[in-house]
Amino acid sequence: MAPAEILSGKVVSGQVRDRLKQQVVEMTEKFPGFRPGLAILQVGNRDDSNLYINMKLKAAAEIGISANHIKLPNTATEADVLKCIASLNADPAVHGFIVQLPLDSNKPINTEKITNAVAPEKDVDGLSSINAGKLSRGDLGDCFIPCTPKGCMELIRQTGVQVAGKRAVVIGRSKIVGAPMHDLLLWNNATVTTCHSKTSTLAEEVGKADILVVAAGRAEMVKGEWIKPGAIVIDCGINHVPDSTKASGKRVVGDVAYSSAKEKASFITPVPGGVGPMTVAMLMQSTVESAQRFLEKFQPGKWTIQYNQLTLQMPVPSDIEISKGCMPKPIEQVAKEVGLFPDEVELYGQTKAKVQLSVLKRLQNQPDGKYVVVTGITPTPLGEGKSTTTVGLVQALGAHLHQNVFACVRQPSQGPTFGIKGGAAGGGYCQVVPMEEFNLHLTGDIHAITAANNLVAAAIDARIFHELTQSDQALYNRLVPSVNGVRKFSDIQIRRLQKLGINKTDPMALTKEEVNAFVRLDIDPGTITWQRVLDTNDRFLRKITIGQSVTEKGFTRTAQFDITVSSEIMAVLALADGLDDMKKRFGRMVVASSKKGQPVTADDLGVTGALAVLMKDAVKPNLMQTLEGTPVFVHAGPFANIAHGNSSVLADKIALKLVGKDGFVVTEAGFGADIGMEKFFNIKCRYSGLRPHVVVLVATVRALKMHGGGPAVTAGVPLPKEYTEENLQLVANGCSNLKKQIQNARLFGVPVVVAVNAFKTDTKAELALVVQHAKEAGAFDAVECTHWAEGGKGALALARAVQRASQAPSNFRFLYNVELPVVDKIRLIAQQVYGARDIELLPEAQEKIALYTKQGFGNLPICMAKTHLSLSHDPEQKGAPTGFVLPIRDIRASVGAGFLYPLVGTMSTMPGLPTRPCFYDIDLDSVSGEVNGLF
Repeated sequence: MAPAEILSGKVVSGQVRDRLKQQVVEMTEKFPGFRPGLAILQVGNRDDSNLYINMKLKAAAEIGISANHIKLPNTATEADVLKCIASLNADPAVHGFIVQLPLDSNKPINTEKITNAVAPEKDVDGLSSINAGKLSRGDLGDCFIPCTPKGCMELIRQTGVQVAGKRAVVIGRSKIVGAPMHDLLLWNNATVTTCHSKTSTLAEEVGKADILVVAAGRAEMVKGEWIKPGAIVIDCGINHVPDSTKASGKRVVGDVAYSSAKEKASFITPVPGGVGPMTVAMLMQSTVESAQRFLEKFQPGKWTIQYNQLTLQMPVPSDIEISKGCMPKPIEQVAKEVGLFPDEVELYGQTKAKVQLSVLKRLQNQPDGKYVVVTGITPTPLGEGKSTTTVGLVQALGAHLHQNVFACVRQPSQGPTFGIKGGAAGGGYCQVVPMEEFNLHLTGDIHAITAANNLVAAAIDARIFHELTQSDQALYNRLVPSVNGVRKFSDIQIRRLQKLGINKTDPMALTKEEVNAFVRLDIDPGTITWQRVLDTNDRFLRKITIGQSVTEKGFTRTAQFDITVSSEIMAVLALADGLDDMKKRFGRMVVASSKKGQPVTADDLGVTGALAVLMKDAVKPNLMQTLEGTPVFVHAGPFANIAHGNSSVLADKIALKLVGKDGFVVTEAGFGADIGMEKFFNIKCRYSGLRPHVVVLVATVRALKMHGGGPAVTAGVPLPKEYTEENLQLVANGCSNLKKQIQNARLFGVPVVVAVNAFKTDTKAELALVVQHAKEAGAFDAVECTHWAEGGKGALALARAVQRASQAPSNFRFLYNVELPVVDKIRLIAQQVYGARDIELLPEAQEKIALYTKQGFGNLPICMAKTHLSLSHDPEQKGAPTGFVLPIRDIRASVGAGFLYPLVGTMSTMPGLPTRPCFYDIDLDSVSGEVNGLF
């Protein structure tokens, strides 16, 4: 009988790799940017494990697989390993995932628990109980097979011998080779016998085998004379035996006596060079197979989301009834659906969560999606449905057109929620849910802002008090105390010294003059611009006297409370692009001037680090969902008058990465286009670096009738008949405001889609007239929307128009260069956006421009604080007034946030409660714990 033909694993594995390489090329051609991903998790630093891992990494690179080696120290606990596994399980870029065994940790770790924690669909080693169970019952197309048995089968196939009907013997019953090899041969229709160390008739059983697979781990245990003539022999063993002829003193042999066995067998694998190379090749094959399964089930960059079906009712129930009738998905499910990893999500109950900023680093190479801003015409006091339209649009894009889409909205203040306005979760069948969670505490961000803001206020007055009552040396001794005989400056004190031009780090080295400059902020109480805040409408805190206790020794001053969302800390939160940027902005916040006219900052007060600590959780965006199950970021809620009125930059940036290049992020700008949109472009986009693709301008027949000369619209008062009966002339007259706001959006070079938010009292003729005027004014498109009553279905036309507009050229540009003088920037906004003839600077405003320019703040963007009820400064002037002079009575600075805000007319930053506040309708069911009432 001729000697056996050698089954070279090196040759066959090379063929497998070539085939896999071609398959990967075909994948990447069909799905640009896609690559199969393999993760290898190692615990410890064993030399043999490092060798095997390097072989796998090299093979992956050769084939085109993106391989990631994660190495945990040998101090890693079982919990550490499980946490890492959970993250890799959730990563859609990882298709194959193995845990390198053995686990080299000095802590007790249950290996079986670890291998079973790997998601079965990524378990390309085939070691989990689920994959083993599927293999044992013959589900070969729905499981992963351990790599060594899989390689053995590939070698057997290379012989051309039919497995079906053959008698096979497997020696060894390990979970990694023997047991799965038995199942694999059985389900390939061989008659299989498994032998092991207790088998008494081993030689006899071997002699019956047409196919023999040996994985016993004993050197040359199977003798050549045992083997049936013409058998196929697969030797999985790797053993070292003494050999004085080798430099190492030993040589590698298999479990089969090779030299005698090859005289009996028809095919045989050598050791080394047989099964070994096949194991790595099969790992690569399983990874590519897993990637192919992923592509069959998912489109790269395309979310798989479970959308909620709405049960529409007519008439439309109250907002709270609709919200309570919805069963939101668990928020961790929403997070998983949009591609967030478990360790990137902090759960706050079942329906809300915070998202770690680390996701931005993970997705830094992911292209951004399309950026859409929703704004409106000049509204009535009732609002025209921007939030409702924002939610309706994302529900249409997501639940109906199956696009990746995120809404990014502001968190509402509890002041309006319990005051006159009610909640801000949208309305009808277009809401962020649960609305009571959205409208109340959410995750406590506003409370954190309140605490941080009031810490600054307390620090200001305490510092003034201490400087008035202590000598320089006493102040210095308390500011830089001796601890165990050693004095040391804190980091923030070093920054103050550097600001003063004192380049010393030894507290004992300062001169008397330097000590004086260091300890004396010398705040001029008349210049303090920082107020205390509270997230409640309380008109009696608009002007107060502080310091009346006898302990304050007569140092009183007049002050006030503002509402929390007007705090500069809120504006900083909304504009910061990370923790470090937020901390730097906090440090730059100017709270007053010294008696010499120098700005006094939060850094000078020494409070910057404490503010960052208070805000470390608030900086993370809050994840919620809409009624139809599309994702929403709720983050930050700055005023739209003295601040810029937009949700956070961070939420937008994370959302744009998560949706991917073909997805959409829809955010909302406060008030009308002349205010919120202008600030979105000139302030938010300037700092974020993001460029919008589409403006959605919300208009209503009701508001247009008001602008056309209709009677006053008042909250809480029934609408006059002019608003409930058809009046085409009023609508036509009011379209002057619509045209002006379209013009305002086009000033920035962005396509405009007008969403005509239809009410039940609107007639078809009125709605058609608005659409006609919008298109004539230069809108890319204008569509009627019925989303309040129909959910996403009612905004489908809007969604399709937005899709088309996002493909149109967008030549975005800012309205002004920040290097222009302050007065010129104000004039440009007044003339080009509002329609003013000119501006008038009152004396206080002139003084502030001179002061801020001298202090180096003249190159900041402008954030106009004016009424939202008119394009002009006069809320009674409707339509599109022209020829007026805009009075600027004062200018203030939010240096940390990064803008100057001119005050146009008078306005309060602390609203009051109306005669009948919204809280009359709000109650708690003490049995169920449910919130009842109208939001």
